[in-house]
Amino acid sequence: MTGRGWLTRRMGGLALAGVLALAPVTVARAETLADALRDAYLNSGLLEQNRALLRAADEDVAQAVAALRPIIDWTAGITRDFGRVRSGTAPADGSRGEAETTASIGLIGSLLLYDFGRSDFLTEAARETVLATRETLRSVEQQVLLIAVQAYMNVIRNREFVDLRRNNLRLLEEELRAANDRFAVGEVTRTDVAQAEAAVALAQSGLAVAEGDLTRAIEEFRQAIGRDPGALRAPGDMPSPVGDVDTAKTAALRRHPDVLEAQRNVTVAELNMSAAAAAKRPSLNLVGRLGADEELTGSGYSRSGSVGVELSGPIYQGGRISSLERQARAQRDAQLARLHLAGLRVRQDVGNAFANLRAAQAARTANIEAVRAARVAFEGTREEAMLGARTTLDVLDAEQSLLESQANLISANADVVIAAYSVVAAIGELTVSDLNLGVPTYDPAAYYDLVKTAPVPISPQGQQLDRVLRALGKQ
Repeated sequence: MTGRGWLTRRMGGLALAGVLALAPVTVARAETLADALRDAYLNSGLLEQNRALLRAADEDVAQAVAALRPIIDWTAGITRDFGRVRSGTAPADGSRGEAETTASIGLIGSLLLYDFGRSDFLTEAARETVLATRETLRSVEQQVLLIAVQAYMNVIRNREFVDLRRNNLRLLEEELRAANDRFAVGEVTRTDVAQAEAAVALAQSGLAVAEGDLTRAIEEFRQAIGRDPGALRAPGDMPSPVGDVDTAKTAALRRHPDVLEAQRNVTVAELNMSAAAAAKRPSLNLVGRLGADEELTGSGYSRSGSVGVELSGPIYQGGRISSLERQARAQRDAQLARLHLAGLRVRQDVGNAFANLRAAQAARTANIEAVRAARVAFEGTREEAMLGARTTLDVLDAEQSLLESQANLISANADVVIAAYSVVAAIGELTVSDLNLGVPTYDPAAYYDLVKTAPVPISPQGQQLDRVLRALGKQ
């Protein structure tokens, strides 16, 4: 692969405007990465989706609590009874028709008194599911912010590449004019001019590719941040992990949302196992009934009521209860395995992130020196060509080496920033709170506190909940 072909493909890689000396300084105020991260957090549809899923999990707690309260249902109906009656002493045609229409209304109430803890296990499992879903939301937040970092850096990178390509094109056009002038006086041949023309054409193609990459980067920025990019400032201070890679791995196992979510899910599975075992035992319920019947075709009526305690339990259900208990145990084993895998994956992610960061830092240091050396070589080659000691091809090759070195430095600077934030994400600390972005954050406990007691609409808490729901519907 030629150097120019390699550079064209490198345009799709990572970059950063760390080489600000290569581009003109913008006077207008530039927005920072923190600004972009705040907007990404506020505008993310993915976060809104997972917040709604968390609110749905909160409602599972309300439903589990409601199952422990009195349950009252009403019934109403109209019954039409009809038939024909014939007595033994009546003539053959002496049968008579009878019909009666009755209206009924009734109330049925029940209250669970004791079920060997099954309802309590299910309620606690619902609460643990809420906590696991909160960790899922935090994991999504990290993904949203890391994607925002990448989108921010991609715009800066591709803007730098466009500037670099434009400067390169201008330089090559000057070289072409110089080659034509030297050809006119007989200092160079037509071959030198053709080489310069080919270099200009290739630079024009590279500029078109870079502009296309910039357009795509801007679209990615809109998707990740929720708006168009303005004048972007290259990040200065970057988050730096405390300690070495082993310390970071230990911190990640304690803090990463994927690990914490897996731990909560293990607890949920264990509670479901206990609930499945309790389902084989009887339950004790307080049951009450009130009813009234009224004959619509006559004057008869009846009023009735009852209250009692019922003890019921399964005897045989075709093996279903035992199957549910075995299923709950298998799900617990699966969650334990998932927790183990989550720990391994998080440790690996931390190790990979640290390795990428060290490699990016080393590459940046090397490419700074490469740019310096390539610039000296290019300037020297051009001066020698003006004295006749170098050919046009030598100048073009030196300029291409400088271009590649500058592009590599842009990429290396971008790699450092993205790798630094990837380390933070691998540990589990890439959230708006950990980054101190100063943006109002979503409180995952606020909605839970409103619904955890399963309020009815007519209660003060239920009315407050209605106001919250109306506000959410307007977002």
